[in-house]
Amino acid sequence: MPLLEEEYRKEEKINGVIYDMSPSPNYQHGIVDGNIYSIIKSGLKGTLCLAFMENLDYKYHAQENNDYVIPDVMIICDRKHLKGGSYTGTPRFIVETLSPATALRDMTVKKEIYQAAGVEEYWIISPKERAVQIYYLEDGKYDLKYSYILQDDPEEEHYNADTVVTLKDFPKISMTLAEMFENVE
Repeated sequence: MPLLEEEYRKEEKINGVIYDMSPSPNYQHGIVDGNIYSIIKSGLKGTLCLAFMENLDYKYHAQENNDYVIPDVMIICDRKHLKGGSYTGTPRFIVETLSPATALRDMTVKKEIYQAAGVEEYWIISPKERAVQIYYLEDGKYDLKYSYILQDDPEEEHYNADTVVTLKDFPKISMTLAEMFENVE
């Protein structure tokens, strides 16, 4: 029997509270996630690491409770922590792409979750602004290392579409701002 639209629910559970992630954010969110995911997935070929996009529950306190979040893009390298549709280890890299419904949570609560969990690199992306903030974990706290807003008009003074962004722990994986926001108007 096919699933009825109202039966499908994407949700997260943070501090015992369930947050409904439905309906899906606008298509630009998925385009950005897909752009980044495909570059990362290709860059991880031949390694033990895996990339996931919006489809793996991250149980960040598995020993304490059953809270979980669903990062937009995530790299994991310790496969022994994968079980069913969830992961209980420490991701090496996470991207959260903002939507009106999740922006505050992505920039505060989830950022704190990833920081406490020891995720080395966290990107917060705004498709609407075509912007990315890149945080590195230093001494247990996130430090904003890079912040870009795409300017892809070569006539503009601050043109930066060919600026290369490289993943800190994965120096072979890099992308330009133009590639990150390809097809996002």
